Amino acid sequence: MEKRKTIGDDNLLCAMNTSEFEEYVEPQKLRGISDGDGISVFGARDIWIDHCTLAKCQDGLIDIVYGSTAITISNNYMLQHNEVMLMGHNDDFVADKNMQVTIAFNYFGEGLVQRIPRCRHGYFHIVNNVYTGWEMYAIGGSANPTINSQGNVFIASDDESTKEVTKREIPNGSAEWKKWNWRSDGDLLLNGAQFTPSGNGTSGSYAKASSMVARPASLLTNIMPSAGVLNCNISQIC
Repeated sequence: MEKRKTIGDDNLLCAMNTSEFEEYVEPQKLRGISDGDGISVFGARDIWIDHCTLAKCQDGLIDIVYGSTAITISNNYMLQHNEVMLMGHNDDFVADKNMQVTIAFNYFGEGLVQRIPRCRHGYFHIVNNVYTGWEMYAIGGSANPTINSQGNVFIASDDESTKEVTKREIPNGSAEWKKWNWRSDGDLLLNGAQFTPSGNGTSGSYAKASSMVARPASLLTNIMPSAGVLNCNISQIC
């Protein structure tokens, strides 16, 4: 199937396999001024966000939206922020069903509240991260995202009201979330942390949310020193 779009004086030909793409996403022009996110990925693919230290942004620390896919967020140190990471434009934007994001080897430190991440549609491999407390929830979502949590360390705070790792955004009284494929596989749940799984539980359901082999969660004690901005000097190994 081919679709031709004209934007300004440019004639674009977009060939798409209809088995992979449900909706055409028109290429985006430059957006101009930032909307307050630390890092914003908008209608892009094949992006690697690695070894950043992020805190206290005006909006989110990282937003990945508008049909973006093939994104890796790794080895970052995030702290002191409310709405940490948003994945997906909105619940009605079905092009985000193709989104695939890997979140690996990050250290989620002190002062984080929620959206670590918050996912819409798509497939998310959350693997070998360390969570050191959250003030509301850690992993949230709506619009039936697939979430594969493997080999993470979740250390809940001492607040008894924030032990739950997950949160589903659904209409009141709806049991729709029970069909969503969310699993915890090999995670360490410490200090009373709880992960509520859902879905049919078959391994095939997580194929698009499986980007790498998870390390045992017990080996993650050295993530913090290596996460975040590297201490590098010219002509020297970092």
